[in-house]
Amino acid sequence: MMPSTLKEKELKTWGRTSSLAKVGRGNTVKTKQQQGGDPGQAGNKSQDSGIAEMEELPVPHNIKISNITCDSFKISWDMDSKAKERITHYFIDLNKKENKNSNKFKHKDVPTKLVAKAVPLPMTVRGHWFLSPRTEYTVAVQTASKQVDGDYTVSEWSEIIEFCTADYSKVHLTQLLEKAEVIAGRMLKFSVFYRNQHKEYFDYIREQHGSVLQPSVKDNSGSHGSPISGKLEGIFFSCHTEFNTGKPPQDSPYGRYRFDITAEKLFNPNTNLYFGDFYCMYTAYHYVILVLAPVGSLGDEFCKQRLPQLNLQDNKFLTCTEEEDGVMVYHHAQDVILEVIYTDPVSLSLGTVAEITGHQLMSLSTANAKKDPSCKTCNISVGR
Repeated sequence: MMPSTLKEKELKTWGRTSSLAKVGRGNTVKTKQQQGGDPGQAGNKSQDSGIAEMEELPVPHNIKISNITCDSFKISWDMDSKAKERITHYFIDLNKKENKNSNKFKHKDVPTKLVAKAVPLPMTVRGHWFLSPRTEYTVAVQTASKQVDGDYTVSEWSEIIEFCTADYSKVHLTQLLEKAEVIAGRMLKFSVFYRNQHKEYFDYIREQHGSVLQPSVKDNSGSHGSPISGKLEGIFFSCHTEFNTGKPPQDSPYGRYRFDITAEKLFNPNTNLYFGDFYCMYTAYHYVILVLAPVGSLGDEFCKQRLPQLNLQDNKFLTCTEEEDGVMVYHHAQDVILEVIYTDPVSLSLGTVAEITGHQLMSLSTANAKKDPSCKTCNISVGR
């Protein structure tokens, strides 16, 4: 049964602490016995008005969290058989784990208290309105017996469990992909990928890396649930062109020196193309992240398991088609800004580095940019 929010008289804010243990598939689960405070005090019963005290109800223990997604999980536990038949409901206390780096001026997240009928375990807890992807939570459980007058007798709180929700799945990313397709617009021709940086960056690449651009871990810009943020290694390229000239713009937020490389050297039938993300930064501009991965590379294997794959010749964002004379022709979407990640090293000898004549527009940088969670164009009905 889907849990619903506890009645107001049954809500209370409790403190909690926890220590580390591990659960499979890379999701973290932590446990610690209660040390004071409801539900942090195993010895203290709830003092809420409308909830009576009843020690005989079994206390949940050996809490297990499984089947974790970006907006759901399954929870189960063991209980003594004593008075088990009297249990009518479960109370679940769910909170985001405190983030020491959170903005102190923002309102704190309201703790979520759930009540569910006593269904067979494991029980699924699902809800994008209180679960966000890639986020650490704490959870504790009480058993309860509803009385004829509407009050509850309750057990003591269980131990506190910590777990982390998962990234967006391919299903969620496909929903983002479909929303991005709606606003992608018509396709414009382009011929080069380019990467802007400072002169010192290219000097460093020449001196320390033999003039070969090296993949680095993607930052945390974009959707909070994106499976590539903080995990996928690659090199960021642009391919946007100005409508009136058909050439790359002379302005850039990333530096006054630009590495140009012909499109065919990165994007050809020997590469796979994946959709990575769709987001905006509280502006009218929308960004689509695409990944180009040489077939069979480590980046390709990473993306194949996590991202929707696009047809090279037929998609709404970035295409590569061969004309009758064998010449490759490239197009990009006009109405979204593409951020292309190439997953293998790239030698500077394959292109040219030159200074641009425009300005460095820092305000357009997307480095570690946070997605606008209120935008209806680029958000889906799961955690942001």
